[in-house]
Amino acid sequence: MIRALYSAASGMRAQETNVENIANNLANASTVGYKSRRAQFEDLMYQSMVQPGTASGQQTVVPTGLQLGLGARTASNEVVFTQGAFSETDNPLDIVIQGNGFFQVQQANGTLAYTRAGQFHLDKSGNVVTLSGDPIQPQITIPADAQQINIAKDGTVSYTLPNQTAAQQAGQIQLASFQNPAGLNSIGQNLFIPTDASGDATVGNPGGSEGMGSLMQGYVEQSNVSIVDEFINLIQAQRGYEANSKVVTAADQMYQNVNQLSR
Repeated sequence: MIRALYSAASGMRAQETNVENIANNLANASTVGYKSRRAQFEDLMYQSMVQPGTASGQQTVVPTGLQLGLGARTASNEVVFTQGAFSETDNPLDIVIQGNGFFQVQQANGTLAYTRAGQFHLDKSGNVVTLSGDPIQPQITIPADAQQINIAKDGTVSYTLPNQTAAQQAGQIQLASFQNPAGLNSIGQNLFIPTDASGDATVGNPGGSEGMGSLMQGYVEQSNVSIVDEFINLIQAQRGYEANSKVVTAADQMYQNVNQLSR
C-alpha cells in the first residue's frame, strides 16, 4: 500500500505538469510563430518480486514474472514544429517561412537566436528588427525615404526611392535549419537557441538547395496550437489526476482497516 501511495502521488505530479504545459499552449494560442509543446511521460523503476524468465523447474521458466512499478514522471515536453496557419497583414515587413527554417536574430549580448515569428519593423536607423528591437542577420537596412519595400521568395530585399523607377537592393534574408529542431532551447520572446541536442545551425538562402523554405511577404505565421486538441488533453489530464487521487484515498482507507484489526 505504501507503493500505491507513492505511485499515485507521482501520477498526480505528472498530470500537474501536463496541465501546466497545456496552460502555456493555450496562453500562446494567439502568439505569432509559437510552436506548441507536447508532454511526454515514462514509467519509473520496478521492484521485481519474481523476475521474468526465472527457472520454475528443471526445464521450465516463469513466463511473465511479478513486477510492481513505482509510478510515472514527465520525461519531456517536445516542441511540435508543424506549420501554423498564415494570416495576411498590411505590414510589408511581415514575413512567413513556407516550409523549413528559422530567421536569425542577433541578441543584445551578440549571440544568435532563432525564431519563426516574422513580425519585423524598422528601428530609428532603418534596420529590420524584431518586436524586441533585435536586428535580423544578415543585417538589412532600409533608407528613411524608401517608398516601397519588396521581399522576394528567395529573401532578396529591395526598395524604390522617390523619383526613381529602378529598385535598389538592400540585402538578402538568410534562414537557418537544424538537424533536430525539437532539441532547441526556448528562451522566450519567440526565440530559440541551439544546444548539443539540436546540433549546429545550417545557413542558406530561402528556397535554396539546403532545403530551406521560401518566404512570403505580407503574412505572418499563427500559432500551431489547436484549442480543441488542448481542451481534450486538459480533460484527459483532469481525469488522470482525479483517478490517481482516488487511489490515494483507497490506499488510505486500506491503512485505516489494517490499523483497526488490533481493536
